[in-house]
Amino acid sequence: MPRILLLGGTTEASLLACAVAGAGWDAVFSYAGRTAQPMAQPLPTRIGGFGGVAGLVGYLRSEGISHVVDATHPFAAGMSANAVAACAVAAVPLLAFERPAWGAEPGSNWLRVGDMAGALAALPDLPARVFLAIGKQHLADFAAKPQHVYLLRLVDAPGVLPLPQAKVVVARGPFTVEGDTALMQTHRITHVVAKNAGGAGARAKLDAARALRLPVILIDRPVVPVRPVAGTVDEVMAWLGHNARLGV
Repeated sequence: MPRILLLGGTTEASLLACAVAGAGWDAVFSYAGRTAQPMAQPLPTRIGGFGGVAGLVGYLRSEGISHVVDATHPFAAGMSANAVAACAVAAVPLLAFERPAWGAEPGSNWLRVGDMAGALAALPDLPARVFLAIGKQHLADFAAKPQHVYLLRLVDAPGVLPLPQAKVVVARGPFTVEGDTALMQTHRITHVVAKNAGGAGARAKLDAARALRLPVILIDRPVVPVRPVAGTVDEVMAWLGHNARLGV
């Protein structure tokens, strides 16, 4: 029987955890620890980092991990790169469970940029009202344009914010187009900044922006090392089952 390390934090990871638990496989679900109250999982759960590549190699060996599934957020590039390197050293098969990136629908007004610096540069110099839908890690990058009013939607209530004009909505997805349309109208949003995270649960803001004819500054996914990728729970379960039968 395989012993699986599931690197989680996404909706897809939670769906996979249910499938793995239902199959009766031995698995550990790992959270990075970035949210105060992560969703409960039907698998034994660990929270926190591993201590880089060396720490992850040590964990894989000490815990007898036979397979790793990386179902982290598409922007968790550091963790994904560490997983590729550690699995290579420990000779543990790795599969990424990755949702497709978003593509623009007709009528969308998207400007794609490569990183946070590009998103900041794309914002106007004149004061605007910006829905900054990027999570909390990179908020300080936007302090260089304090003239804007920023709307933040975060999973946890924040502490001191680096932005002088910020309004916070604490909420956890999935979200609806109707709800996000109302949110943008209530806060008189003029621009949306978002990561190209993909998936259905967070796309609503892009569809709402299209309906309201608002410009979207969309940040491309970071580059991660090449690794095998699956796009559905069934594909991941088939990979796990196939490798288990082969004794890999």
